[in-house]
This record gives sequence, C-alpha cells and structure tokens, in this order.
Amino acid sequence: MNIDWAAFTPYSALLGGALIGAAVALLMLFNGRIAGISGLLGRLLTWQAGNREALLFVLGLLLAPWLYQLAGAQIEVQVTAGPLALVVAGLLVGFGSRLGSGCTSGHGVCGLARLSPRSLVATLSFMGAGFACVFILRHLLGG
Repeated sequence: MNIDWAAFTPYSALLGGALIGAAVALLMLFNGRIAGISGLLGRLLTWQAGNREALLFVLGLLLAPWLYQLAGAQIEVQVTAGPLALVVAGLLVGFGSRLGSGCTSGHGVCGLARLSPRSLVATLSFMGAGFACVFILRHLLGG
C-alpha cells in the first residue's frame, strides 16, 4: 500500500469519523440500540416490527458511496484478491463477528465509547488477529 502524502487530507477522515459518531449516537439516543453492523444485518434477516431503523441504517451505508460520487468525488477501488479469497474472508469475518458477539463497529466504535471491558477485549483480539494475519501473509508467505 502506498500513501500519496501530497494528496492526504485529514479533513475528510475527520468528517467521516464525526458522521459515524453522530449516526451511532443518534441511533442510541432515539432507539436505544447499538449500531453494530452485524447486529443490524442480523435483524434484517429475521424481520420483525420495529426493524425499520435497521433497514434505514443499512440503506444509508449502501447509498453513501453513490451520494458521495454524485457530489463530485472520485472513488478509486482496487481489489487485488481473487474471488475465492474474498468469499473465505467474508465467511471468516461473519464467523468472527458471531463468535465475538459483535463486529468492529459494535465493539470498536460503540462498545469502547461506553467503556465496555468486553468490547475492549474483543477490539484488542480482532485487531491483534488482523495484524498477525497481515504479517503472516505479507512477510512470511510473501503474499
């Protein structure tokens, strides 16, 4: 990965983080729900009355890139993994979020903000596992 430091603008990252923080805070304030994406998706798969906010939240996640492009921004996506690797990675993430009783957004964003010890352990675990996987794949296996 190469970072173009001349084009690096921390303001877009700051704005994105503020928008994520505002979205999770508003969901908690108005609905009393944690904005964990795996939980929201799970609620959509077992549709019940009152899941409207889950549907709207996930629709917002899916529509945001298109709205960003309509505003004139360019989005460059470069996927270097093959289809099999993407499927295996997706299954592992799904299994991990089920095993850990939540995902990176639920534990890392919402749980840490609430000073949850369980979320701290979960966040340290998935970040450590991610660091280890990248190190093994890139430096030991030469991927």
